[in-house]
Amino acid sequence: MASEIRVRFAPSPTGYLHIGGARTALFNWLFTRHHGGKFVLRIEDTDRTRNIEKAMAAICDGLQWLGLNWDEGPHIGGDFGPYLQSERTELYESYLKKLQDGGHIFEDQGALRFRSPREHVIVDDLVCGKIDFDLSNEQTHPDMTIRRPDGSWIFHFVNVIDDMEMKISHVIRGEDHLSNTPKHIEIFRALGATPPHYAHIPLILNKNGSKMSKRDEGARVEYYIKRGYLPAAVCNYLCLLGWSPKDNREKINIEEIIRLFDLNNVGRSHATFDPDKLHWLNGEYARELSDSEFYALALTRLKSSGVKIDNYPEEYVRAALQTCKGKINMFDELPAYCGFYFTDDFDYNPEGVAKHFTAENKPRLKAVRDAFSALQRFDAAEIETTLKITAANLGVKVGAIVHPTRLAVSGSNIGPSLYHLLEVLGKEKVLARIDRALSKFF
Repeated sequence: MASEIRVRFAPSPTGYLHIGGARTALFNWLFTRHHGGKFVLRIEDTDRTRNIEKAMAAICDGLQWLGLNWDEGPHIGGDFGPYLQSERTELYESYLKKLQDGGHIFEDQGALRFRSPREHVIVDDLVCGKIDFDLSNEQTHPDMTIRRPDGSWIFHFVNVIDDMEMKISHVIRGEDHLSNTPKHIEIFRALGATPPHYAHIPLILNKNGSKMSKRDEGARVEYYIKRGYLPAAVCNYLCLLGWSPKDNREKINIEEIIRLFDLNNVGRSHATFDPDKLHWLNGEYARELSDSEFYALALTRLKSSGVKIDNYPEEYVRAALQTCKGKINMFDELPAYCGFYFTDDFDYNPEGVAKHFTAENKPRLKAVRDAFSALQRFDAAEIETTLKITAANLGVKVGAIVHPTRLAVSGSNIGPSLYHLLEVLGKEKVLARIDRALSKFF
């Protein structure tokens, strides 16, 4: 059976890869990897008004970022190409003639229509079950156009021809295509061909129950690339939108997902996209990165955000970023989280200023400065001991001096471990920043 499995992802080149399309591609890819089959990428570019090359690049880039490598398609080729519909016109013409010769086509105001046999079509869907479509009423199910008056092809016809020619065994697509399926089956039958197996997966909805559209934030894969999401986390999350391993796990690596993936475990209910859960899951994956992986990704994100890290020694940059590992969920959080390492001209959090730069904290901050100034060794352990001793001498809890100290050296109320943060900055820079805060706010 494995050698017979051939699936396809057939997007239209809209200029971006929709997150719903990415989930469809992922389910196709998982299915064929589970069965050892072939994953085909086919571009349905019958709309001549689009910039096909640029739009196709956006799709390919998105799939490659997700790790969804295709076995046949653009840039790779294969035995059933070409894989752009715009390059398959002669093939469509030959099948049109077959339908015409069989009496299945008639002309209507310049358009060519397929003559429906007016019958019930039962779709035995692998997800939705058996559905009886009554196509006998011409008023509710008019004969479909397969070629427009201008000569351009309609999706229904070329989609069927390509699935037939490319020997697609299973069509896994969104539930919004379910109503198209009986029409497609009619064309298969008219050509004397056996239709593929169909599996229509649930739609992805926003948390408010609305259908996810291209205008929604997060509807495009490009959004996750730009924000610094990890593709492994995005794939993990997308696979759980409609499919379940049946053990309530939420974090599963892709190798195990491939092993477990089964269309029988795809549900009928609509899948709700929860950005907060994806944000959390990305953090779980980020915490598992090796130091070198984290450093490389963090470096890229900071540079693209305009942080001037090239002005600092590599050893300092590595030490600074190491204090952030395991503390963030998203790499686009880094500039705000650790930008203070790479500039002395930072702003101070207004709420923090109001809360921690108070009159009673002025002598405490001066005491911290004096204690730091006397240190011969300025490492995390010595810094922690010094702050605890200073707090005891002042008769306050250590938190009373930790918070104003953090605000003075970083401008923020939150951030990496203070003791390690101070060690990375170094004694000279820490003293200078405390002086700056004392002169500015007291």
